[in-house]
Formats: sequence, C-alpha cells, structure tokens
Amino acid sequence: MTRADDKLNVLILAAGLGTRLRPLTSEIPKPLVRVYDKSILEIQMERAKSLGDVRLHANAHYLADQIVSEGKRLGFEKVWVETPEILGTAGPLRRIYAAGYRGGLLIMNGDAYCNFDLGAFVRNARNRCEAALLAVDFPKVNTFRVGEDGSLVGVAGRFGADTGTAATFSGISWYSDEALARIRDGEFDIREFWKQEITSGRAPFVDMSQLHATWIDMGSPEGLMAAVEARLAECGRNKNEAVVEPGVVIPDGVKIAHSVIFKGAEIQPGETIENEIRGKGFKWIVNGASS
Repeated sequence: MTRADDKLNVLILAAGLGTRLRPLTSEIPKPLVRVYDKSILEIQMERAKSLGDVRLHANAHYLADQIVSEGKRLGFEKVWVETPEILGTAGPLRRIYAAGYRGGLLIMNGDAYCNFDLGAFVRNARNRCEAALLAVDFPKVNTFRVGEDGSLVGVAGRFGADTGTAATFSGISWYSDEALARIRDGEFDIREFWKQEITSGRAPFVDMSQLHATWIDMGSPEGLMAAVEARLAECGRNKNEAVVEPGVVIPDGVKIAHSVIFKGAEIQPGETIENEIRGKGFKWIVNGASS
C-alpha cells in the first residue's frame, strides 16, 4: 500500500547479533539493554519523535520477537523481521521503499547512544541533496573522506579518494525517495550504494556541523558504561552513582558505586562493587568515571 504523504519515515536499525556484549545479550537484544532508565530503542524513539509526526520503523533479526513486542508497546508503525538471513545495512531501506512508504527515510542506530540535533540535520539534508550522512570526529575510526564541497569522496580501505577531511559515520543518515529508488534489490552493504552514487555524480552530502556532539558506540563494556554515564548526566544525575536494574535484590551491607547491575547478577552480602558491570554469568571491570 502506497503512503504518498510527506510524513517522514524513521528506521531504527535493531537487527544486530550483539556478539560483543555477550553474555549480557544472550537473552536480550542489544537495542533493549537498559541504559539507566530506558533501552536504547526507546531513547532513539524519543529522539525521533522530537521531529514531530513521524512513522517509526525498526528491523529485527536476533531475538526478533522481543523487538516486535517492544515495537508494539512503543507504537511503532512496523517492525520488519528479517528471516532467515539478516539484510545488512542497505536491504532494510530497500524493503521499506518497496513496500510503498514515501516521505523520505531517516536512519538511526539501535546500538549507539547519541544526542544530535536531528531537526537541523534533516532540514539541512532536504535543502542540499538526495542522500546525507551525519559525521562525528572519532580519530580511532575516521574512515570518511570528505571533499571541500561537503560531499563524500571515499571511505578509507573501501573505495574512492584517500584525500579530504577525515571523519566518522555516526550511523545517522537521510535518504530521499529518489535515492531510495536507486538502491538495488539484494543490495546488502549501504557503502556499495554510496560508491555507486559517487560514480554516478550524486555523491552523498556529509554533514560536518555536529562533529563533537555526544556519540557513543555501545558495542563493548566500556562503551556501555560510557553510555550509562552520559544518560545519567542527561537526566541530571551523578554519573558515578550505581544503576541497578529493576527487580534486582541487593543483599544487606552491599556498597555499590559507579557500577551497573543487571538481573541475574551474583552479589554476596557485605560486598563492595565499584567500576563494574555485572549480570547473569558475567562480571566486567570498567574504568572509573572522570570527575
């Protein structure tokens, strides 16, 4: 069914396997891991709703039934289950367009804690191009190569020029209906689409206006802790305080500081827990918070 109004579609990518955070993600997909008070999926949903009346979508593969259930609770338009195989970073976009959704598509990640001015990004994108990518400055990665005119000229180690301003893809992107129509059936890696667009003289625009905004990859224990600290700060809390998942019973005499305790964690009476993430079958030591 074609939906030809101008309502923006938002897709939160939530199909990943979460392998770097196992065993925490053995029983829960990473987008549903709580970051202080809410899951990343819900936090990203709230960020998206700041844009106004949007259609919310998510994709799902690993433990998909949990994403589907949460999507219903949160009022998503649809959760697109990918089975038997995951569709990568391009396939989900093509699938939504092929189903008749129109109005453009904003892509967000379900495994990164970030706080961008999405409204400014979308407005800038619509005024300049058919496809736009939001960049951050993360020197450990910084594989983007951006030309003087703001267009993507290459991705280090993949294709294109190795000159230009270096930056990192934030995972936030926007595609017009015209751009979505050019993603080929069966396309898996969105970087291949970017390459095709560059070759065809339609290089994606790289928005460099929010290089130093909050952006945290949650794919490691250290990243998860950094995301919790950022969320605590955003909520006006002390980032060194203990975060205990609802339902966890803390024995008598236990002292907890700068730690995250998930359900199933083994805790001994009188124990002191500091700089840890602990849950069912694991205990990760992480760095202390800065002052």
